[in-house]
Amino acid sequence: MVLPTPTLHTARLRLRPFDDSDVDELFALHSDADVLRFWDAPPWTERARAERFIAVCRQMAEDCSGSRPAVVRASDGSFLGWCGLSRWDPDHRSASLGYCFGKAAWGHGYATEAAGALLRWAFDTLDLNRVQAECDTRNGASARVLEKLGFVREGTLREDCVVNGEVSDSWVYGLLRREWAG
Repeated sequence: MVLPTPTLHTARLRLRPFDDSDVDELFALHSDADVLRFWDAPPWTERARAERFIAVCRQMAEDCSGSRPAVVRASDGSFLGWCGLSRWDPDHRSASLGYCFGKAAWGHGYATEAAGALLRWAFDTLDLNRVQAECDTRNGASARVLEKLGFVREGTLREDCVVNGEVSDSWVYGLLRREWAG
């Protein structure tokens, strides 16, 4: 069985499978220290990391563990970032949400719009009951995205990440099907 990465459309965005032409923009995104300030890994320093990321996206579809589409602006096709579901468990009807957007996309509601479209697809297509997400406790913008989508903060993972010697906590959020307003 394969879990194909969907192509989804919103008023302003298109979510689509990654392709090889996305490597440079994906590398630029993940090599930006400002973008990855609250990430659980340091910025990329090698373009090959972007190639491996895209290969992993394809592998996730093949082994049915998740779906991670690229997010582009519908009006001009500009690459904005990505949004994905990983750790899909059909027995428990659960998955984990993650996303990463470039600085030019911040503050425009793109993360909320893209994640909302992916969640709608996931609840309808994958019959999920629960989606979990985590964000660094210092990342108020990401916390607001999750809360706008209806996620509820369920707890704190204390000192769960150490990146370049810096220790940080993460908040755990959950969204149940019965709470999903999308």
